[in-house]
Amino acid sequence: MNNAEQHDAFLDELGIGPVWKLHDSSASIATISHVAEIVPVPRVVTPVPAIIPVGDGLLRTLTTDSVLGGTSTLAPAATNMDQAISILPATSTAVAEMDWTSLENTVAACRACQLCEGRANTVFGVGDQRAKWLFVGEGPGYQENLQGKPFVGPAGHLLDNILRALGMQRGENTYIANIVKCRPTDAQGKDRAPSPEEVAACLPYLKRQIALIQPEVIIALGKTAAVSLLDLDPETPVGQLRGKLHRYQSLPLVVTYHPAYLLRKPTEKSKTWEDLCLALRSM
Repeated sequence: MNNAEQHDAFLDELGIGPVWKLHDSSASIATISHVAEIVPVPRVVTPVPAIIPVGDGLLRTLTTDSVLGGTSTLAPAATNMDQAISILPATSTAVAEMDWTSLENTVAACRACQLCEGRANTVFGVGDQRAKWLFVGEGPGYQENLQGKPFVGPAGHLLDNILRALGMQRGENTYIANIVKCRPTDAQGKDRAPSPEEVAACLPYLKRQIALIQPEVIIALGKTAAVSLLDLDPETPVGQLRGKLHRYQSLPLVVTYHPAYLLRKPTEKSKTWEDLCLALRSM
């Protein structure tokens, strides 16, 4: 059995089958001559509120740019001490200096937005802390909220199959995280996308995870992950972003469809395979 036949048999065992092949079957990952367009993404500096002690112990809100060297202004003093303290962990520059243990403990106790009120568990992330591949999804769902782990439902099983098709497995050279660490739900208790305010409250945690991991490539799974990491309009469709090599700071970032979307639209799996081949080439 030659290499191509072994690869086909391997994918068939996973239940993925030939749908994961590139359209041009004569091309391989190592020989694809297509050079992906590198799309520079302008860095949008978003003011991030932090809380600092002023004078006689009163707390005031400091607005500072989310990049080093930003300017700052003082806003009116916080009137509710408990409220001020509750939003401190997600916005303080101290997050940027945390180690893994401190960061995970801070996330577990976080009350920076209303998502904390309905959670069973925070979903910090899982995997190799020195991984080359970082997969970022939107947020926890029902099963993830119960178990405290990302991608453990049907979409997670598909993600595991995708990893195996790439010759990897969960926990080895991969890390899986989400934009928000608590499950967003609507009034009926169904999953929903996180609001911009919820994303802003939680994103410093993910940014610190990225800084600690220093992956070789980031895979943004779905629109929420893509627009949050690239500072884009929340309505930007995935179709406009995939197939191109983006940058998160200095790291290559590839956008593809969320596994939950692929469960609803299995014919799009071939496009995700193309995106993953692009990610391989970027490394």
